[in-house]
Amino acid sequence: MRYAMVIDTKKCVGCSDCVVACQNENRVPIGYCRDWVIEHAKGAFPNVSIELRSERCNHCENSPCVRCCPTGASHYEEGGLVMVDRGACIGCGACVQSCPYNARFSHPEGYVDKCSFCNHRLKEGKSPSCVSVCPTNCMYFGDLNDSESQVSQLLKNRDWKVLAPEVGTKPQVYYLI
Repeated sequence: MRYAMVIDTKKCVGCSDCVVACQNENRVPIGYCRDWVIEHAKGAFPNVSIELRSERCNHCENSPCVRCCPTGASHYEEGGLVMVDRGACIGCGACVQSCPYNARFSHPEGYVDKCSFCNHRLKEGKSPSCVSVCPTNCMYFGDLNDSESQVSQLLKNRDWKVLAPEVGTKPQVYYLI
């Protein structure tokens, strides 16, 4: 199994319901977030386009955050999830600095926090909270190793991109373009 998220940038309206759902589901302190929405404008007037994109930890196959963690708190779990063991994290911030996606933050309680793809919900057979609340259904989640899964089919049949492919992290969040 290899978990992946696919986000259709043509359907995202930038409402930030995904951000609020994540904050509520994961008790993220006010002023912090595990996911966010960016607005990226391309072109010059009158040929301007805007891409709205929900971003988060990319649960990379080649995660610099896992490699640099001095305690092993950042680690891989089943399905390729990149997780943080709060009890083992010393809050040094090396992983925060190493992440090319700025997807981690220092939690006020002294450990580093980030998107977990709502692994507690996955264990119950549910989708991540961000996926479950999206009003435009622009977010998909599933197993990339299953060639018949919705995420595999979307990536097979649509053009897509990942963020910062040049850094070689092999991110597992894909954006349909």
